[in-house]
Amino acid sequence: MLKGKKILLGISGGIAAYKCPELIRQFIAQGAEVKVVATKNGLEFVTPVTLQCVSRNRIYYEVFEPIGNFNPEHISHADWGDFMIVAPATANVIGKFACGIADDALSTLFLAFNKKVFIAPAMNDKMYAHPIVQRNMQTLTEFGVQFIEPTYGELACGTEGKGRMEDPENIVAFLNNYFKS
Repeated sequence: MLKGKKILLGISGGIAAYKCPELIRQFIAQGAEVKVVATKNGLEFVTPVTLQCVSRNRIYYEVFEPIGNFNPEHISHADWGDFMIVAPATANVIGKFACGIADDALSTLFLAFNKKVFIAPAMNDKMYAHPIVQRNMQTLTEFGVQFIEPTYGELACGTEGKGRMEDPENIVAFLNNYFKS
């Protein structure tokens, strides 16, 4: 069901970003095209070169790049994509989205994007359960955002709990099921 789809993959600054090259690879294997929009913190966990190699597209992460050809990428990317998935989505980026804060490439794209958005949260279990994070997620749900729930397991901080970003193959299966219906 992803064949021919143009997917915008948003990557925010969580350790689960290491799963993104595999997620991109699986999207492409299904016949989709992928463009990546990342926060600077997201690129601390996975490099632009890696993402460009697996996606076969330039990575967008700077809102204010040196002037060349005028192309407001948050608008051109929004026009290009069929849907957007943010994986991993940190508590920070979920809060920005819920409050309409647009201060980086990913959050400006989110506000310019008027098609279906999926979010795969990834964070410590205590952060995930915090009432403010849950309220922000509820706010986004009310605006039509679809969440791909995190799983229970070992977290980067060394504890166990619900907060692990869903595995790439399960994200792909979730999206295939969504687009079948």
